[in-house]
Amino acid sequence: MLGKISEIIDNQVFIKLSIDINNQSNLINLHVVFEDDSKKIVGEIVNINQTQMIVNIVGELKNNVFLPGFSSKPSFRSTVRIITLQELECILGKQISSNNQTFFGFSNIYQNYKIHVNINDFFSNHFAILGNSGSGKSCTVASIIQKLFTSTSTVPLKSNIFIFDAFGEYTKAFSSLKNNNIDILYKTYTTNTNYGDTDILKIPLWLLDVDDLALLLDVTSPNQLPILEKTLKLIPVLAGDNPEVTKYKNDIIARAIEDILLSGATSTKIRDQITAILTKFNTTELNLESQISQPGYVRTLKQCLYIDKTGKFQEIELVTEFIRSFIHKEFDLEQSKDHKLCFYNLNDLEEALEFALISEGILKSEKVYDSANVLSVRLHTLANSNSKVYFEYPKYIDRDGFIADLLTDKLSGNKCQIINFNINYVDDRLAKVLTKILSKMLFSLAVENDDRGSMPFHILIEEAHRYVQKDKDVEILGYNIFERIAKEGRKYGIFIGLITQRPSELSDTTISQCSNFIILRTIHPKDLEYIKNMVPNISSEIVQQLKSLQPGNCIAFGNAFKVPISMHVEFPNPAPNSNNVDLTSVWYV
Repeated sequence: MLGKISEIIDNQVFIKLSIDINNQSNLINLHVVFEDDSKKIVGEIVNINQTQMIVNIVGELKNNVFLPGFSSKPSFRSTVRIITLQELECILGKQISSNNQTFFGFSNIYQNYKIHVNINDFFSNHFAILGNSGSGKSCTVASIIQKLFTSTSTVPLKSNIFIFDAFGEYTKAFSSLKNNNIDILYKTYTTNTNYGDTDILKIPLWLLDVDDLALLLDVTSPNQLPILEKTLKLIPVLAGDNPEVTKYKNDIIARAIEDILLSGATSTKIRDQITAILTKFNTTELNLESQISQPGYVRTLKQCLYIDKTGKFQEIELVTEFIRSFIHKEFDLEQSKDHKLCFYNLNDLEEALEFALISEGILKSEKVYDSANVLSVRLHTLANSNSKVYFEYPKYIDRDGFIADLLTDKLSGNKCQIINFNINYVDDRLAKVLTKILSKMLFSLAVENDDRGSMPFHILIEEAHRYVQKDKDVEILGYNIFERIAKEGRKYGIFIGLITQRPSELSDTTISQCSNFIILRTIHPKDLEYIKNMVPNISSEIVQQLKSLQPGNCIAFGNAFKVPISMHVEFPNPAPNSNNVDLTSVWYV
């Protein structure tokens, strides 16, 4: 017996010690039991001196089951004692692992006590791994994934873990998992276009919908979305194998010119706008040199655009009649809500966007022109940049086939469990776009799966503060894909793992949906305050502990942990390539 209860304030119990504390090992953070007849209330020692101990109540033991929290407090007559091993196993888990558990690490409080975590409780929820640079985040992630595949007799061969690797760190840690089991397959894609040993990450351009294009072209206003919708409707017309492509182009050009002819603008402006369109957009049948025949003479369309000295457009009726001959009523793209998927490249998309712009009459308004034309400029820049390679998929494939291909080992044809996207070689903006597009594809596939949850996806995002932010997506598109996955993903079997050193820069909505947290050393006051406010069930004592944790040590809590656990995550073998630069070996010969 440790002593007698002297005072109870809120969830804190003050104990007057009856033991000689000098003869005891360190008792801080050990668990104690307040036992009164059959009632057992559990607390954690948070403070101690020569005469007094302060204990926070953390739960209750009923029929060998630990219940976090408390509905009542211990009585003053309770026996106060250190928890037994059997009782501790009800809180921290048994020492012998079962097939539904995975090994995480060792308790920092109870020497050599193994922490096993229920797989469903941890991996069937969104989670966050937080900590300053150098605190051991990458090693923690690597260790958790390695142990998932190696710490039990059964292996999750049907798992689908996608890692967005901001620094290209994890290949070393995961590529050797097959040495433990030949059926464990790891696959990586790179954004390094000069590295020939790894497949370059490429996304089929035709799988991008309006929202994806809006992200890719950095749309800043919802008013720009109809242009992209029109573009996608035009793509199968202009990039397909339809033998009547010229007729479609003529129809689009003619409709745009007809709008100009009927606009009521001055003759000079009408002429200039028609000339501008036909200079950039023309076919063999409809161009400035197209011949218009009249009884007794033949003139070109350009000649018919002549304006006399009085400023009148003498041949406007003749030109209007000629232009209308290219308009076909059956070509009504507005009747089609969905565009038909077909193989096309960035140049095809650029042409379709240009035709979409003229079909929307952007020349009528300088304001509309400026807003819409910026999309054309951005797409042209992409189509002529080194980044175009990421959208040059070599053959036609649908979304389901593309994701299946991502999950298939190229050599054996067998399923891969871990897919790593090394996004280290593109700028943050494009890296964020690639991450969002691929995550949205996975989410859509999970949502459309009739057998809900039968093909779960885990999306792990390294340096998540770069990509999972409070962007303008909600304002422009009506949603942010990471926030949608965070709010809806669990029921469809798609989960997010956020790995970051700056939690305060994350989307509040996304991190608030995380149910499990592994927090390593965190020093920045803003991040500590953010963690305290955003993370549920975190006490001031835990926040203080976070400042002084050694690398590899963490506080873990959430659905998978009945109480906050201070533990040391076992160092991964092999470790990720995340070491700091060794200056002594570089500077000195």
